[in-house]
Amino acid sequence: MKNLYIALSFVAMSSSLYAQNANTKAADKLFNRYEYVAAAKAYQSLVDSGKADGYVYKQLADTYYNMFNAKEATTWYAKAVQTDQDAETYFRYAQMLKTNGKYDEANKQMAKFAALAPNDLRAKAFKENPNYVPKLLSKDPNYTVKSLEVSSDKSDFGPVMYDNTLYFTSARNGSRKNYGWNDEPYLDIYKSTMGDSGTFSEATNVTALNSKRHDGPLTISTDGNTVYFSSDSFKDGLFVKDKANKLKLGRNNLYKATKTGDTWGNIKSLPFNSKDYSLSNPSLSRDGKTLYFSSDMPGSLGGVDIWKVAINTDGTYGTPANLGNKVNTEGNESFPFISDDNKTLYFASSGKPGLGGYDIYMIDLSNGSEAVNMGKPINTEKDDFSFTFNKAKNIGFFATNRNGNDDIFSATPICKLEVLTVVKNAKTGEILSDAKVSIVDDKKNVIASEMSNAQGEVKYTVECDKEYSIQASKDGFDGNSFAVAKSKGPQTKVDAPLQPIDVIVTPVEIILKPIYFEYNKSNITQAGAFELDKLVQVMNNNKELVIFAKSHTDSRGTDEYNMALSDRRAKSTVQYLISKGIDPARISGKGFGESELKVACGDKCTEEEHAQNRRSEFLIVK
Repeated sequence: MKNLYIALSFVAMSSSLYAQNANTKAADKLFNRYEYVAAAKAYQSLVDSGKADGYVYKQLADTYYNMFNAKEATTWYAKAVQTDQDAETYFRYAQMLKTNGKYDEANKQMAKFAALAPNDLRAKAFKENPNYVPKLLSKDPNYTVKSLEVSSDKSDFGPVMYDNTLYFTSARNGSRKNYGWNDEPYLDIYKSTMGDSGTFSEATNVTALNSKRHDGPLTISTDGNTVYFSSDSFKDGLFVKDKANKLKLGRNNLYKATKTGDTWGNIKSLPFNSKDYSLSNPSLSRDGKTLYFSSDMPGSLGGVDIWKVAINTDGTYGTPANLGNKVNTEGNESFPFISDDNKTLYFASSGKPGLGGYDIYMIDLSNGSEAVNMGKPINTEKDDFSFTFNKAKNIGFFATNRNGNDDIFSATPICKLEVLTVVKNAKTGEILSDAKVSIVDDKKNVIASEMSNAQGEVKYTVECDKEYSIQASKDGFDGNSFAVAKSKGPQTKVDAPLQPIDVIVTPVEIILKPIYFEYNKSNITQAGAFELDKLVQVMNNNKELVIFAKSHTDSRGTDEYNMALSDRRAKSTVQYLISKGIDPARISGKGFGESELKVACGDKCTEEEHAQNRRSEFLIVK
């Protein structure tokens, strides 16, 4: 159903007319009346009876494309392109292939499209970066998404929240007549209230704004007293008579209503509405000075573009202005939503490089930057569109057909914290470049590792309100760990001063932080490996050093068992050093069980004291 509000610009009638004949007349009439469900059956019957040709395949493909049945559309576009050399056919075929996750094959079809339409913005974008999909898929997610219980088994889209009320457009009204486009009821505007727990009340019909045809989506002013919404142009008697198909062709138009008490009234048509083009999907800036919308009016780059119009203080309107090719393409762009600061515009596009179908993009209108694909999980291989964001509640909403039906999802931002680490010489304050800097989570898992730059810096972006630590090391220096406190961001700085390595070498031993082992285990932990790497540095810098490793257990278990366990730990330690390139003749080890406890606490040892007893020591033999 979203295709109606994105692309109702008669693109459905763009198929070549030369191949129509007596056999296709009935199916063509259904197609031209936008009765796609019935049209698909009629064209299929021609295929089944052996009366199909390239024209029928193309019509059947376009029929399923308009209903966003990607599987069937892909099947018939594959046949259509064997005889149809229209560039747009290849583009649509590529879109449907992407929707099915077939990116390699989609690229082949996009290459053919680009060859036929080299000056098309979509072709140029593809040729500049034909392998953009892996990069999109590798982007870190910025949101967590969740399907909302307000969705029904019919099309639901266009969600936008004002105060605690979520407004959206739905085809759920079972008492309404079905629409031939997809055999669902006409669209109405609904609303639902979000409770303190984040759940939503049962949706109710906003009857004051709904008519007997399509209505919605809407946008509401900051004071809550003015609404702009989409509705059929039949409301104003604006339509074109298609005598050949016995059809009155209406358009989507924009209307304004004001609140009287608890209801909406005084509905007025905007002065730039027309029977010759559509206007829909309005979004009002919070200052009330600019209305954004989608339209195929003259001056559009593609089928449907995003436009804006000034709202003057006296209530009159300026001249609609196209947002240009940083937003719009020769494809379709729709469902604009302008952020509270009037800078960031969110919109859906089928023309920009995406994951499939319609993807959601964002662009900063204040600095001339390029539009950015919002990536997963907002976007998928399917249709994703109508993104809005409520800043006060820090939550977004959008629609998607990833589950086979247009449903409403919430989008909660993932709080990001930028951790800036600066590595220095602890004695001199000198910046240390080429130091290995790792960020570690609270479970001691290394998330990422990089080398410090010429300024001694490494930046990592992690989730807010979680504990992390920085591990920094460099040849000739004693590696160390530095805590990263919980923070809501957006940035925190961690100074990482490293002592020169000689501070841990004494005449009799190499002093490391304890190489602790987990209870009843002998494997080297990540934290233990970090410490042993320091010993590797010392031995590499002092080729004559010979080390004897002593391994100890805590007092739990029998003497015999602990002796065997500590011996396994000593061997693990020795093997780790050998794996790092240390000559086996320079390192040996032995287990001492619980014979040399560091903390003699008997039966009253705490877990911390037990851990101190599970350790390794490194004596200088030579």
